[in-house]
This record gives sequence, C-alpha cells and structure tokens, in this order.
Amino acid sequence: MTSGNGRSLLELIDGADERGLAAAGLACLDRCLPLLAADGGDALRPVWAAVARGDGNAWSEAVAKARVALDADGTEDAGTVRGMLSAAPAGWTAEELRAWAHACSGTALALHGRFDAAEVPDGLVERCRAGDADGAGPLLAGELRRQQAVLASVAQGPTGLRRARELSVEGGRVLRAVVSRRARTA
Repeated sequence: MTSGNGRSLLELIDGADERGLAAAGLACLDRCLPLLAADGGDALRPVWAAVARGDGNAWSEAVAKARVALDADGTEDAGTVRGMLSAAPAGWTAEELRAWAHACSGTALALHGRFDAAEVPDGLVERCRAGDADGAGPLLAGELRRQQAVLASVAQGPTGLRRARELSVEGGRVLRAVVSRRARTA
C-alpha cells in the first residue's frame, strides 16, 4: 500500500523535513499512548506545540517534561511506548529526527499488528513500510494509512499539523477500543 502519490512510507519519511519528521514520530507515539496511559494525551500537547512552532529548544523541554509525566510502571507494551518517548532526540536535526521517526514508525506498526486478530508474519511490518501491505490485518493497515496521511498532511505546511493531530486522536481511539475489548474478553 503506497500513499496517494505512489510513494512508500519509507520514502515519505526519507523526504520529510524536520517538522514533518518530528510530527511523524510524535503522531506514532500519540496513537500508541493508550497502551501506556489512559489519558496521557495532555502530556504531549506541549510537544505538539513545539512541533507547530518548529522550535528545537521548546521541543527539547517539552519532550523532557512528557517523559516525567508519562513515567509509570505498566505492561510490556507500555514499556515499548515509553521507549519511543525515551528515544526522542533532544536535538532538532533532520538526521536525529529521521532516525526517531523511522523507529517510531516501525514500533507503532508492530504494536498495532500485535492487536490484529491474525499473527503478523515475520517481515510484514517492513514490507508494509516499503509499500507492500499484502497480509496486513485491519489495525496494521489502518496504522500504515495514518502514518502516510500524517506525512502527507505535514508536507502541506504548518496547517497540516492540525490534520496530523486529528489522525493521531482518531488512531488512539481505535487502539484504545481494541485494547478495552481485549481486556473484557480475557
């Protein structure tokens, strides 16, 4: 599955600027937040504001505060999400942000794939990121589409951040509902 312009997720990340990369990684983290904290979205608001301003100093401070606010014990999945936040670079450079965005992308896809009904075959997440989503379940495919849409939205400029945030909220609701349903049936 490639985006509307025919580019794979890997190509979209590789072509993004600093703001796009920060938004891409943050959006992945935001959508996975229900695995860490029921209402942790407020902790990420200052980070989103720093991305909107393209302010590296505010970014660094907001990420540090979010780490403190979201530091709690939890499940293995919670630890994985906390790891995404811990890996957020303090610097606002394309190289650091690109590495983080790539890592967050793969982690978010893998986490969503774990909640799909069928087992995720080895290599499927990387195939999806490269443009081949054959065999992806609905949660994995939905996360892939959201990641592509976030990057496409942010590429339109600062106004695209609102759409990126909306996609993150929507994706978080989907994951929260799946996790809740699984907890009730377990």
